[in-house]
Amino acid sequence: MCAALMKVFAKTSLRGRNAFSVAPVLYSYFRSSCSWRVRIALALKGVAYDQAPVNLVKDGGQQLSSEFQSVNPMQQVPALKIDGITLSQSLAIIEYLEETRPDPRILPQDPKKRAQVRMISDHIASGIQPLQNLAVLQQMGEKKMEWAQRCISRGFKALEQTLQETAGRYCVGDEVSMADLCLVPQVYNAERYKVDLAPYPTIRRINKALLELEEFKTSHPSRQPDTPPELKA
Repeated sequence: MCAALMKVFAKTSLRGRNAFSVAPVLYSYFRSSCSWRVRIALALKGVAYDQAPVNLVKDGGQQLSSEFQSVNPMQQVPALKIDGITLSQSLAIIEYLEETRPDPRILPQDPKKRAQVRMISDHIASGIQPLQNLAVLQQMGEKKMEWAQRCISRGFKALEQTLQETAGRYCVGDEVSMADLCLVPQVYNAERYKVDLAPYPTIRRINKALLELEEFKTSHPSRQPDTPPELKA
């Protein structure tokens, strides 16, 4: 476990008695798409927070340490300490932020649109991202690029069709929603793994519009405290 992360664990432990009066702590990795979703949500909600970087590749994977297992037994990022509780799973964290800090809304009031937002979010968070995440790709060896391209392309083919029915400026209508928080990190992954995005014009259009928003810029992997110098914006 790196010294910086150990300091954060000690600091948050000492804070325990005053959990409701201190800044939230986000355990994150700069290039984790799940962490990026939560960073966008925190930015949109205007929530100031401390960040505790967890390097998923250094030291054999800092998420596998006993110290981090005490934060998240699944040994995955993100995890968020907030309001006296610790939450994992990005969509659960985002929905908690929505329920406790509802302005601005990222889940529409209209039940049909809200269901569409959740559908698209789950399509990405359950149907695409887990198939090409780090743990899976580490098992694929030399075929990891081919595997990632196949999984993302298959998911994007279906997603493009869905978005043609639901999209306005963004994934569902003209307001930023939880679906958009899932889309941008997944497009980033697609670009990393050299997926041909030409067949997905709706995805590309929405992604471009979202990346113009300040909250998406500040939460970008190139602008995090643990971003390697060569990848900094």
